[in-house]
Amino acid sequence: MDKDALSSEQTGNRRILSVLALSMLLASLGTSIANIALPELAETFSAPFSHVQWVVVAYLATLTVSSVFVGRLGDIYGLRPMHLTGLGLFCGASLLCSLAPNLWLLIGARAIQGIGAAFLMTLTIALVRSHLGEARIGRGMGLLGTMSALGTALGPSLGGTLLAIGSWRDIFLVQVPLAALTLILAWLALPHGSDRTKASPGSIRRVLPWHLLPDLCTNLLVATVMMTTLVVGPFYLGLGLGLDEVAIGLTMSVGPAISIFSGLPSGRAVDTWGAGRVLRFGLALLATGALSLSLLPRMFGVGGYVLAIAILTPGYQLFQAANNTGVMAQVPKDRRGVVSGILGLSRNLGLILGASVMGMVFAMGVGSSDLRQASSLQIEGGMRLVFIVAGAIMVLALGIAFRRPAGNRTG
Repeated sequence: MDKDALSSEQTGNRRILSVLALSMLLASLGTSIANIALPELAETFSAPFSHVQWVVVAYLATLTVSSVFVGRLGDIYGLRPMHLTGLGLFCGASLLCSLAPNLWLLIGARAIQGIGAAFLMTLTIALVRSHLGEARIGRGMGLLGTMSALGTALGPSLGGTLLAIGSWRDIFLVQVPLAALTLILAWLALPHGSDRTKASPGSIRRVLPWHLLPDLCTNLLVATVMMTTLVVGPFYLGLGLGLDEVAIGLTMSVGPAISIFSGLPSGRAVDTWGAGRVLRFGLALLATGALSLSLLPRMFGVGGYVLAIAILTPGYQLFQAANNTGVMAQVPKDRRGVVSGILGLSRNLGLILGASVMGMVFAMGVGSSDLRQASSLQIEGGMRLVFIVAGAIMVLALGIAFRRPAGNRTG
């Protein structure tokens, strides 16, 4: 291949990767931007919190439930057309959200937006595998991890700014031009027809890659632990250490900030050393970070918490880049969409387990269901118990990684 052809191919790959990164950013932004508007929505619609929280739950629920099915649609009808469909659906649903006259129509529009996000989150991984060379897949997966963290971190701050200068409708309206721009860029950048396969529209059950079950279980376990930090962290920092809301927000932003800067290096590490080695090292860091969260905050307060998060978060980015790369490397072309969907499903189920089961473990350690009435020592006890359990979960995940068949490892 001559230099001009090589340069043209590299330029095309950069455009494709930029579009996919924007798609991941958009879906992640949709996940976190609405949370900060819940109090205003409750006041605007005179609704209790139990009703208003469905603005967030509806998005996450449809994102989780539809991820495998949209992946299979990508396999059958082509990744490019289904990705464009998802962008159009997300854009239209965002507009409906901004125009919703009542709470239940807003919740319905958010459910549709979640389906659009499922197309974006699921098919970006499959498209990276389809269009990037073997030597650069890890970097592509690392960039997607970075954009996911950036979108999640940007949501609350952007949402808060829009609420301060406008209304809750603006947090949905701002997503319309972003989605429209991404749709136009995707139409121009993604190659036509190169990802079409001969996949038959058979049942999901017949195309499930059972040999990837260990990888999917590990993905679920890691997501469980990461959600635990997001659920338990604010309670510990506020009720255990007595920090105010601003200090809690700044401390909780350390993890997303580290994620943003560690995503691309994690991807390069996968390309250099192989997915298997990087995955096991990432899990070792996750286990160390989880166990550190059970010890260091008790010894050093906020500094100990931040140090433990600084160990945990790079481990998560290394794991994500390595696991996504390793899984997709084993998948035939006609199943890349559905496997991307199953990866998303396992991650989302882990997030749900982290928020529910690990939340109960924390309350058990505190010894009270009313956390606001608990003493700082009780909160500390809950923190210690939940992250001892989280550390044990990561040791289990590391054991699964070492026991995987040799054919499942790439490096």
